[in-house]
Amino acid sequence: MKMPRVVMRYCPKCKTHNPHEVERVKKKRASELKWGQRRFRKVTRGYGGFPRPKPEGREKPTKRLNLRYRCQKCKKCTQPPSIRSKKFELTEE
Repeated sequence: MKMPRVVMRYCPKCKTHNPHEVERVKKKRASELKWGQRRFRKVTRGYGGFPRPKPEGREKPTKRLNLRYRCQKCKKCTQPPSIRSKKFELTEE
């Protein structure tokens, strides 16, 4: 999927259509203090077996893609629900 770096989009803060810069959201490092990570550490501690089975079967053909749109006028970001795509490329247009 090819997408231009700048698209016209509705900005809920400005309440008008303005050009928006498109950027791909990078996954940030998981916090060690979150409850899920604390539970995972608690279960895997010691001489016990691994708590979850390894994923079996094929890999999904498409990956989820999170995009962030930043308004060039007010600099406010909006992040709609993710889309699925095999390849993603930002193009200059």
